Amino acid sequence: MDDTDLKQQSLAAIDAERAAWQALVAAVGTDRMQEPGPMGEWTFKDLAAHLTGWRHYSIARIEAVNRGEPLPSTPWPPELTDDDSINDWIYARERDRPLTDVLADADATFSRLTAAVETLDDVQLADPGRYPWMEGRSLGDVLISRYYFAHLHEEHEPGLRAWLAQRKNSPADG
Repeated sequence: MDDTDLKQQSLAAIDAERAAWQALVAAVGTDRMQEPGPMGEWTFKDLAAHLTGWRHYSIARIEAVNRGEPLPSTPWPPELTDDDSINDWIYARERDRPLTDVLADADATFSRLTAAVETLDDVQLADPGRYPWMEGRSLGDVLISRYYFAHLHEEHEPGLRAWLAQRKNSPADG
């Protein structure tokens, strides 16, 4: 990867993802945020909390490395080691929070990630060994390639878009 102006490319990628997230939030609309369906029993609010829970931990690790500190403990209990049990823990912790708080938290992860990237130079952003959990990929690469945000786009967005299209195309809306 060409690391010329890597910081600006990384920040632009975060901004683009934030804009895409905000467009998705607007497409769902606040009236449907707590309606089950797009992800089984999970609502869009639950999805936002799920993504935010994982991003908080991911960003905390990036921030710790940037400060030269040890990696933080997971926010979930240490006996939870598989994704399903961690997701269940996040769901249980977040399900009763107000929608506005969950959405504000989700949006804040973009600002927090931006702040973490702003502390780095292009050499640090291009270093594939700086963040060991990224399996040999640099932070700049995972941001610019949008790999950092792939879970939403690959695992959740297709079903969510289908759910939105189904509602839009239903006779009740016509």
